[in-house]
Amino acid sequence: MVDDKIHTWPHLVRMEFLVALFVMVVLILWSITIDAPLEEPANPTRTPNPSKAPWYFLGLQEMLVYFDPWHAGVVLPSLIIVGLMMIPFIDINPKGNGYYTYKERKYELWTFFLGFHILWVSMIIIGTFFRGPGWNLFWPWQHWDPHKVVALTNVDLPYLVGFRDYRWSAVFGLFCVLAYFVVGMGLFYAWVIRVKGKEFMRRWGPVRFGITAFLFVTMLSLPVKMFLRLVFNVKYILVTPWLNI
Repeated sequence: MVDDKIHTWPHLVRMEFLVALFVMVVLILWSITIDAPLEEPANPTRTPNPSKAPWYFLGLQEMLVYFDPWHAGVVLPSLIIVGLMMIPFIDINPKGNGYYTYKERKYELWTFFLGFHILWVSMIIIGTFFRGPGWNLFWPWQHWDPHKVVALTNVDLPYLVGFRDYRWSAVFGLFCVLAYFVVGMGLFYAWVIRVKGKEFMRRWGPVRFGITAFLFVTMLSLPVKMFLRLVFNVKYILVTPWLNI
């Protein structure tokens, strides 16, 4: 019988050391040959247009276009952290820690690819290359005209569909939010049953499923809200005196 295990030393440590040396050499050569794109010293009398956060915060700044500040700056980032903390609890793969082959973790890897590489990185790319003066959208071939004025025609979804009474608008918005999560989690349940089977769902349990489905449907709310905002100029779904969603 062939042993499928190898010692960490020297096999793994040696490879990690060589990779670390390679990355260090690349970064040193890169820093020597290419100057950092620094701008002029800050001038309190001349505010840049647009005022952009560092690139690693541009995703949050871009999300402020589609969500209320408390939602984009507090709720969603907190859910990202909570979701990462919940991975050891919701993962019931019997292979244990450290087993991350594509065959065993196919859907987990695609979920991470969707959430990070497509949604989060795309927010940074849009904020860096497509947001010009006034935080207006510009295509790559368009000139960043600082005098461009875009009419703000954004309206709340209840107003768009005809609700004018404040109370009924709140009721309709709450119904839309609840319906989104109920339908989304129901579709997620049907997908898990079809792909993993009822036995997997039984071992997973309702608590793990509920947490995973809630986080996944919440993650998909970003492209859904982007579509409503860019196509239909929808500002908020639920509007109340205390919070907006």
